[in-house]
Amino acid sequence: MPLDQFWPFLLFTFVIGASVGSFLNVCVARWPAELSVVSPPSRCPTCQHQIRWYENVPIFGWLRLGGKCAGCRGAISPQYPMIELLVALGWLATVWTLGPTFEALRIAVVGTILLGIALTDLQHYLIPDGFTLFGLFFVIATSVVGVLWFPDETTHFVGPIDAIVGACVGAGAIRIVGWLGEVALKKEAMGFGDETLMAFVGAAIGTNRALLTVVGGAFIGAIAFLCIVGPIVAVRARRRGEEFAFPDVPFGVFLAPAALLALLWGDPLIAWYLEHAIGQ
Repeated sequence: MPLDQFWPFLLFTFVIGASVGSFLNVCVARWPAELSVVSPPSRCPTCQHQIRWYENVPIFGWLRLGGKCAGCRGAISPQYPMIELLVALGWLATVWTLGPTFEALRIAVVGTILLGIALTDLQHYLIPDGFTLFGLFFVIATSVVGVLWFPDETTHFVGPIDAIVGACVGAGAIRIVGWLGEVALKKEAMGFGDETLMAFVGAAIGTNRALLTVVGGAFIGAIAFLCIVGPIVAVRARRRGEEFAFPDVPFGVFLAPAALLALLWGDPLIAWYLEHAIGQ
């Protein structure tokens, strides 16, 4: 695509990504409460003021209102424009790197779903089926479409058969990890949402990278706990005169970025590890 035509397409991609990010905000806010994402229309949670269409323009609507509700002037969380901007930039980066391809669309959608999973698990200790089941259907359906209509396009995803096997292995692997965690901690260590998440991830990237995701999620979680979560909890406990206790940390928060890393760079990481492991 010529450069003079590519720039308008990038702008269009940014707008679409921001719009998807706006819808993602709705899903994150409503699915944990088992509410419809279709109706009622968006409204202020404090005064129930229905947000007008021009107030709901991604990113710019929040800026125009100064981060306050037009009805009660209550504060609107900056999370909304931040997520819209993050998704828009993610879609833009994907298309900038891969061009206007079917592969770019698949990566952008999967990345958006993983972001939604991480957000809801972080805020509500819950992974909605709306994310994981849609993601599972999306990656399997697009794997078939890719084989039939885009057979020559380089892809980061596995084919239909490997997708089904990967979904089973991903769900089974996290179930085993959860069982081991229950034995060690004497309490539930993994929820059903983590299993459906890994079924979705396994269907996208196959068996080897699904296992890499579990290991990578544990590694990211350990680093985050040792460097960020643990010290913060320890300081708070010391100030309150309480004993330090290990906090419950939702694993989906770490599995989601690990899955994205495995999708984009999993094969080179596995190849590097095998080369060095065999070399030793």
